[in-house]
This record gives sequence, structure tokens and C-alpha cells, in this order.
Amino acid sequence: MEFSHPIAIDPTGRDIQGEAARIRARGPVTPVELPHGVPAWAVSSPTLLRRLLADPRVSKDARRHWPRWIDGEIKPEWPLFSWVAVQNMFTAYGDDHKRLRTLVSKAFTARRTAALRPRVEEIASALLDRVAAAGADGQVVDLREEFCYPLPIQVIGELLGLPEEQGPELRAVVDGVFHTSADPEQVADIYARFYAALRQLVATKRESPGDDLTSALIAAHEGDGAGDEATGAAHGSRLSEQELLDTLMLMISAGHETTVNLLDNAVHALLTDPEQLALVRAGRASWDDVIEETLRVHAPVASLPLRYAVTDLSLGELGGPEGAVIREGEAILAAYAAAGRDPEHHGEDAEVFDVTRTDKDHLAFGHGVHHCLGAPLGRLEARVALPALFARFPGLTLAVAPGSLEPVDSFISNGHTALPVRLG
Repeated sequence: MEFSHPIAIDPTGRDIQGEAARIRARGPVTPVELPHGVPAWAVSSPTLLRRLLADPRVSKDARRHWPRWIDGEIKPEWPLFSWVAVQNMFTAYGDDHKRLRTLVSKAFTARRTAALRPRVEEIASALLDRVAAAGADGQVVDLREEFCYPLPIQVIGELLGLPEEQGPELRAVVDGVFHTSADPEQVADIYARFYAALRQLVATKRESPGDDLTSALIAAHEGDGAGDEATGAAHGSRLSEQELLDTLMLMISAGHETTVNLLDNAVHALLTDPEQLALVRAGRASWDDVIEETLRVHAPVASLPLRYAVTDLSLGELGGPEGAVIREGEAILAAYAAAGRDPEHHGEDAEVFDVTRTDKDHLAFGHGVHHCLGAPLGRLEARVALPALFARFPGLTLAVAPGSLEPVDSFISNGHTALPVRLG
């Protein structure tokens, strides 16, 4: 394929679904231009994307497989720098990925996730009390700020043993990571602040370890054969210091952003289409139907950077266009928002939110070896939060016109800056 006439991705994410439609209209795979003119191939076909995500010839390790990184073209001031520079399972490939994922996966087994339900219910109930107080006497409440955001961040914070006083700073820097139109000074500031906060967390847990994921990861780092600190390479099942910090960065950021947007978008979809909410209340659709259809139509992560072709990829062999080839070393952008509304897969009404839809198949949590470890936890949080919210406030309504809601400043994160409601 020839990389010409690319679609310039809007770093502010002002019209994610409009941009996704333009990407789909260009075919299953199309050239796009990321911030600072960095080229990539956006894949919007669910079939092709699923196969690429599961193909061992596709890597997430920029250090090994992206010439632009290897040649020093990607600088720290690039808005997506932290997405490709970190050393954790998100950017690992092959045996390194298996090692890092194994260390973290123990905290997200089905049994451990299910055991969290009572605590998630307690957190949700306490937050709804706070929402009720804020919305007394018909006052407008920002539901994203008061409910959608604090629920998952509190859950992941408790899993990591995060001291309460560190919460506001870590929230601020996580928001900065997803701010894809940030200028170089903002990027540098966020990067430095995030690592400062992580080092403080690690120091606290080294001094007073607990029954939490941070302490477990520190133990994995400090066991025998922890790794070569100079190179960052770890041996056996151990973590290097950099991998320790970057794994915590991944857990804190990915551990809540998807769920925040899932809750935000689900509430918004139901409040703007009362007939869909009525179907749920009448028992003709379940809350699981709401969750999966929200993930399909309103992918919480619209596009995810980046993957790289380890060798030339003939897309015709993977269900893509015949004769098309992604060349070795070229970057790939997983266009989840575009894939979720693909009419060839979901029909001509693919853009319609319909909780009774039979096929709600989606890639919102990824696919293959990098499928999101936290997906069961995110679904659990939504299964608790959504029915509790609508049971507590059956008269819930949007406080503004639906079209007036502002999107978050990101082409990665797909949600609203605020979700103003009245409790009724």
C-alpha cells in the first residue's frame, strides 16, 4: 500500500464518531497522520483488526520493531510518547509480555474479581449518597465527576494500596496522559509528575508493605534475580525498577479510564433514548445488554496507539483487501470506535444504540494476548453502578441538551468532560 492522502487525526477528539466514519469510508485499513505528522495505518474492519491483534507478526514493542523510535525520531515532547515509551505489558512483545502479564494477572482472576463485588457495592452506595446530597432541591449534579469517575478510581486505588492523599495528583496526571493535544511543556510536566508520584507510592509501600498489588509487584522486583537495573532487563519472573514503575502507571491509568467512559456513555445513551431505558426496566433487556451495546457503539477507548509490523503483512491473507501490504516497521492504530460501528458487521443500523440487538460483538477491550486484563473488573463495576444509579434516581434526566456536552480532549479517550443531570 502507498501511504498517501492520510486522514489527519484530530488530537483534540472533537468529533470522534465523525472521524471514525471517515476512516471507515476509506476502507478496512487507511493511512492516518498522528500528532506531529507521525504516519500510521488505521484499521477499522472488525475482522481484519481482530486477526491483526492476534497475529504474532504484530508487535507493541517500539524499541524492537518501530524504526522511527529506534532512529530517535520520536521525542519525549510527542503527545503520545508515554504510550510507546513505557516498559510494561502494554508495550511488551513475546516472552517479555508473557512474563509481565503473568505477574499482574494473579490480581485479576475471575475469583478475585468476583470477591470484589461487595466492596464495589459499598463504594457505589456511598457515592450515590453523595450524589443525592449534591442534587438536593433540584440542583444540577455532574454525574461524571461525582459518580462515574470516583467509583473505578477508588476501586483501583484500593487494589494498589494507594494512599488517599495521593489520589488527586494521580488523577490529574492520568488525565494528562490521555490529553492527546497537549503541548511539549505539558507533556514533559505530566511525565515528570507521574513518575514522581509513582516513586512516592513505591517508597511508601517499601516502608510499609500491605496486602495490595503494589506491594506484590515490589516483592516481584526485589526477589532473587530482580534484573539488570542498567538495561532494564528482568530475568525469570522478576521486574526491573523501570518495569515496576511503568506497570503501576498502566494499572492506575488503564484501571479506571475505560470504566469511567463506559459509565458516562451508558448513562448518556439511556437518558437520551428513554425507550431503551424502558426496555431495561420492563425486563426486556438486561444491564449486561446495556453494557455490551455501550461498549460497541461508544467504545471507551476510541483509538489505541500503537502496534508495529514485525515483517511485511499481506492483508489479503488476514481477511483484508487483496494486494494490500503493511510493510515491516510501519505503525498500526487500532480504530476501535470505527470498528464498533462497522455496517458490514453490524448492519446498516450499526450506529444505532439498541439494547435488544442480538450481535453486540465488539473489540472495546482489545483482543488476543493484549486483551484487557481488567475487562471483568470494568464489567463488574458497571453491573453494580448502573442498576444502583437508576434504582436510586428513577427520575434522572440530563440537565442540558444532549448535543451541548463537551468531549474530553483526546482522540484516545471517548467520553464527556461533564455529565450534568437532575435527579428528579
